[in-house]
Amino acid sequence: MDAFGTDFAVPPGYLNTPSVGIPPAPVAAAVAESVERWRTGATRPGEFDQYVTRARAGFARLLGVGAGRVAIGASASQLVANVAAALPAGTRVLAAEGDFTSVTFPFAAQDLLVTEVPLDLLPERVEGHDVVAVSVVQSADGRIVDLPALRAAAEAAGAAVLLDATQAVGWLPLDVAWADWVVAAGYKWLLSPRGSAWLYVRPDAQERTRPVAANWYAGEDPWATVYGLPLRLAGDARAFDLSPVWLAQVGAAAALEYLGGLDLAQVRAHNTGLADLLLEELGQPPRGTAIVSLEADPERAAAAGIVSSVRGGRVRVGFHLYNTADDVERVLRAFE
Repeated sequence: MDAFGTDFAVPPGYLNTPSVGIPPAPVAAAVAESVERWRTGATRPGEFDQYVTRARAGFARLLGVGAGRVAIGASASQLVANVAAALPAGTRVLAAEGDFTSVTFPFAAQDLLVTEVPLDLLPERVEGHDVVAVSVVQSADGRIVDLPALRAAAEAAGAAVLLDATQAVGWLPLDVAWADWVVAAGYKWLLSPRGSAWLYVRPDAQERTRPVAANWYAGEDPWATVYGLPLRLAGDARAFDLSPVWLAQVGAAAALEYLGGLDLAQVRAHNTGLADLLLEELGQPPRGTAIVSLEADPERAAAAGIVSSVRGGRVRVGFHLYNTADDVERVLRAFE
């Protein structure tokens, strides 16, 4: 199908983007070409640097920050660990109840005081905490944190903020450069291969971040930091780089450049329009998010050709670029 200026091979009823996003044809083609080069012995390690650079710049553009403030990684939790491991023992961390554990486990694994509160109460509970760690959009049900209220509360309390934008970036326009850290994995709404992830580090937060997986690629010139001490890391956020997952970066470079050329306000209107249409037809109020959580029978959904996930005992569906009103009708027919 053709959607938002490119081709997708997405079957009807595919509503599982919150788990796995489907790449447009040019992204899949770029990865396939790279696989062929690997298969035929044509690959050279240095050729992947260009893809890392392009993907890093693409992510930075989506956040509205400089590329030098973005580190590359392989997963959200691995990048969050750079933040959690740097906090002194006893640091008071505030999190949302039921948030995705890649956000909370890195903090819980340290000698820190982690407190969970309902998402709606998060901004008013910031006082008395040192760090707030929360997903912009909740994985389980698509609820969106009140970012303006959180920012105001954090600034008033002097608390640092880490945002996980994995379920947001790619469809939700974001103004998050104020946060100390913003992390996201690429294989959902960013339509990139698994193994691609990024971490934005605000300049004044860099000294409060620890390179827990310091490696050759985190050097100012990676090819000059392959052997020997002393430690010599890049002076910007690249100090937290992980050695890249090559094929993932090839796909991410193409995917993020594509997404960066879209009007995300239109993407949001498309995605939330379909999600709210489904809710309206089910007699529920609109929620303005691309993810919908339904009290439904997962087996019945699968039998109707709906590809979805089960989270918290409920069927979770998500609407992205390649979904249409036909997908809404398929869900409605399944649960008549």
